[in-house]
Amino acid sequence: MEELNKHLETIFGDAPSKIVLSKPPKDSEFRRICAVKKEKGYQLEKYTEKQVFHENLDSGQAMNRCEDLIRSGWRQLNAWGQSDEYALSVSKKGKLLFSKKRITAYAPAVDTGHDRKKNYIIPEDKPFPALVDMGVFTKDGRVAKPMYDKFRQINRFAEIIDDAVRERKLPDRPLNIVDFGCGKSYLTFVLYHYFTEIRGIDVRMLGLDLKADVIEKCNAAARKYGYKNLSFERGDIESASVSGKVDMVVTLHACDTATDFALHNAVMREADMIFSVPCCQHELGGQMRSDNFGILTRYGIIKERVAALCTDAIRADLLEYCGYKTQLLEFIDFEHTPKNILIRAVRKGNHSPKREPYLSEAERLMREFSFEPTLYRLLKESGKIK
Repeated sequence: MEELNKHLETIFGDAPSKIVLSKPPKDSEFRRICAVKKEKGYQLEKYTEKQVFHENLDSGQAMNRCEDLIRSGWRQLNAWGQSDEYALSVSKKGKLLFSKKRITAYAPAVDTGHDRKKNYIIPEDKPFPALVDMGVFTKDGRVAKPMYDKFRQINRFAEIIDDAVRERKLPDRPLNIVDFGCGKSYLTFVLYHYFTEIRGIDVRMLGLDLKADVIEKCNAAARKYGYKNLSFERGDIESASVSGKVDMVVTLHACDTATDFALHNAVMREADMIFSVPCCQHELGGQMRSDNFGILTRYGIIKERVAALCTDAIRADLLEYCGYKTQLLEFIDFEHTPKNILIRAVRKGNHSPKREPYLSEAERLMREFSFEPTLYRLLKESGKIK
């Protein structure tokens, strides 16, 4: 395929910031391969169902690897260069198809009078220091090309928060917000910026994490940005002691049952709003068995996915039972990560007669697959479930 080599030379001649190979051959152990531009060459990210493997290549090696992969049966390549977006595909009959189009998503933040830009909540043309330090924005005010997916993810998060906040009557005092398991906290800084700078709402935010070095760095960053009402403490989700009324609880990528402890803590404090992105739902997979639906427990990958979906479905029903209007929303496109569900729960009260079916439904599912989630156990122990 001399034509293939010619097209790849065109693509790599545009110094692409990201390359994605998909539609692998049936015998491939990888389901997707990405090449991400680094200071020197590319980092290859090879995704199996459960793991990702990394390999560093120079530009020539990366182009040769892409050629080898397409010749071995990979049928789709997409790339984002400095000026154009490229698509290279192989039809089922072996025909090579190539196209390119001008990139507009990364255009400079200048109003030319002709370009139409999406109105993001976190706008493209108004960078703030936290996102500059994180590499999302360049110092001259543009979204960094390799970080555009992250920029969209940040705005998706802001949109989900914004929808819930606009539906609530906010108290005549600063909002108290707790981020359980805050980690490096880039979304915590985004959330503080959203409330204080974009919406003009006074907040008091506390980030909790177990890693002392992470907490030290986050507090230093908050001081650097002048975020006087944002602080971080070393604390455990299960035993966290937070004084006063908690208006909002955020828990992003808390691993496995840590999400359950965070949700339970939020329910017990009668938090008005809960935003949770669960991660690594392993608990129910270890318990799961069924006489009637063995087909869903027989195959490891099916069992893992069903258990993860059941975990979040039960969490949503239990929150409904506890008086929350609950939604499960897509947080990030599935193309980028399978961990793409966000739980949004807004408190509506504890005594609606319509809440009982949610508990019954969850308990029927638990009986069918012989599992008991941590959130259910915690709510029973605390008396929220009779």
